[in-house]
Amino acid sequence: MRPPGAYKISARARTFEALQHPSLRSARRVRRILDSLRTEIVEGGEVRIRRVIKDPREVFRLELEMPALGYQRVTLLDRESLEALLKADDVLARVSASALGG
Repeated sequence: MRPPGAYKISARARTFEALQHPSLRSARRVRRILDSLRTEIVEGGEVRIRRVIKDPREVFRLELEMPALGYQRVTLLDRESLEALLKADDVLARVSASALGG
């Protein structure tokens, strides 16, 4: 049994998130996902990007493989999110032109 007054400190920052407007929560979530992807790409992993849906909205599949960890991450991104991810120079250097399938 947990003693009274024992709380997870990391959860406190997100308690007020439920009170925010849904569009703000969504934008914050997208930023966290892109930051996580950016970090993993820079750390060194094989990246493949393919367009999976063209109409009515472009959707891209980003596959990130980290063989040293036995880890594969697949994320679906829209055009805006992909462009925001590729704006960083260190990410763009890791993603070769051959990884961008269209």
